[in-house]
Amino acid sequence: MNITQKKIDDLTATLTLTIEKSDYEPLVKKNLNDFRRKAEIKGFRPGMAPVSLVEKMHGRAALFEEIHKLLPESLSKYIEDNKLNLLGEPIPSDAAEKQNMEDPDNLKFDFEIGFAPDIAFTLSEKDKIPFYNITITEEDKAMQKEIILKQYGQVTATETITGKDEYLQVDLVQDGKTIEDAFLFLKTIEKNAVKELFTGKKAGDEIEADVKKIITNEADLAELLKVKKGELAGIDPIFTIKIKEVKRFVAAELNQDLYDRLFGEGIVKSEDEFMQKITEHIREKYTHESDYRFSIDAYNALLKKAHIELPEAFLKRWLSYSNAEKIAPDVIEKEFPEFADDLRQQMIRDYILKEQKIELKQDDFLEHAKKMARYQFQMYGIHNASEEQIEYYANSILANEKEWKRIREKLESDKVIDYVKATVTLDTKEITNDKLQKLYEK
Repeated sequence: MNITQKKIDDLTATLTLTIEKSDYEPLVKKNLNDFRRKAEIKGFRPGMAPVSLVEKMHGRAALFEEIHKLLPESLSKYIEDNKLNLLGEPIPSDAAEKQNMEDPDNLKFDFEIGFAPDIAFTLSEKDKIPFYNITITEEDKAMQKEIILKQYGQVTATETITGKDEYLQVDLVQDGKTIEDAFLFLKTIEKNAVKELFTGKKAGDEIEADVKKIITNEADLAELLKVKKGELAGIDPIFTIKIKEVKRFVAAELNQDLYDRLFGEGIVKSEDEFMQKITEHIREKYTHESDYRFSIDAYNALLKKAHIELPEAFLKRWLSYSNAEKIAPDVIEKEFPEFADDLRQQMIRDYILKEQKIELKQDDFLEHAKKMARYQFQMYGIHNASEEQIEYYANSILANEKEWKRIREKLESDKVIDYVKATVTLDTKEITNDKLQKLYEK
């Protein structure tokens, strides 16, 4: 086996593998012997068929099979022995793909490879990166309070319709036919004139109305009338609407029962303490938001500093080759800039981890999984989960290999950002959350 490398440009090259008969002959012979021993050939006992017949039947397939085992093994060994830092995988040339084995004594295969560029940069306090410190406003606290009260509110029966946000259970009657127990949510009715038809009405009242004016979305109207969307055109839209039940969503009240449900029994005892908890929650959320924004600005700064050139033409060919049946070429072309930026960020992350000798510990994984667990509990309204529950759930997250890999990537990224944050000069700016969100629009 002989492998030669020919440079195409600074970041791509061709590897030519020349396979001699002595490389594959023992392997093919063993393959044929295995086939001869196991094959059931008419007229011969197992393992007793003539070698010439076995070669005629299976020789070409055996040669093809062993050659295509040798190729990846030889490539991998050459890459490892020569410490080649590659991007993607070697791509076989068209000639290699069409190798027909007509001349088995002179087999040559060409593969294109792409090199990862060398990265070298340093960070110091001379480097300035913006850091946005988000100010907590009274509007932020009022909004968070409203969200919590709505989250813990409930739908209750009411007497009179105001036309705002009531839920109505109704029967729709037309020509003696009745659609029973349909539901109307008045908040979704677009025209005020239509809402006024219901204002002041109570359970037991009847209204004659055009249902197409009440519900303008055809899919929703078809669901209300319990028909297919295509059948709507042939339906008379005038119905008698019999109101059976009126309900309204009522936000939760600030009281001890709510405080105990949110934070645990007796931990919060007043509205002032409740608002303090809300402020702590917002501060934690905004701290994460500030750090996330900093990570974006930090990587943008590092991308400019590192100035990483990629073998883009090769990478596009590699993506097309390795995803030929999954991703169309035009999609690869469209999404390549994002792929390239992600790849550059990964290379920067790996460079800093190696240069600064940053390593992850098992405790890092567990603490991060606990944060994920607490967040999941809070999403379901459980704000006072015990440490035992959180740790149990965290360990179940880490037991999932896919989740473990995602956590490792997140932790590595966080460690890199922490290093950058501690090394550069932070250009701290005070900003409201609304203004910060507008930065993403740019």
